[in-house]
Amino acid sequence: MSTFLLEAQMSTADVAAIARHLYETRGAKAIAEAARNSDAFRKAGDAEQAKHWQRVENALRDLRGARQS
Repeated sequence: MSTFLLEAQMSTADVAAIARHLYETRGAKAIAEAARNSDAFRKAGDAEQAKHWQRVENALRDLRGARQS
């Protein structure tokens, strides 16, 4: 799992900032990393963290789409 631990209450701006940071540091691998984190937290029984990572993954997909156009 990533070293990022997400807070219980995350704003849309927080999610976007984490997504941008992951994209800048991990590049194309960022989406896969966020998906793995979401799956790992879900399997560990931490639905809240899984939900946050799913939001980050979705933001990364949006970011990737915006950069490609």
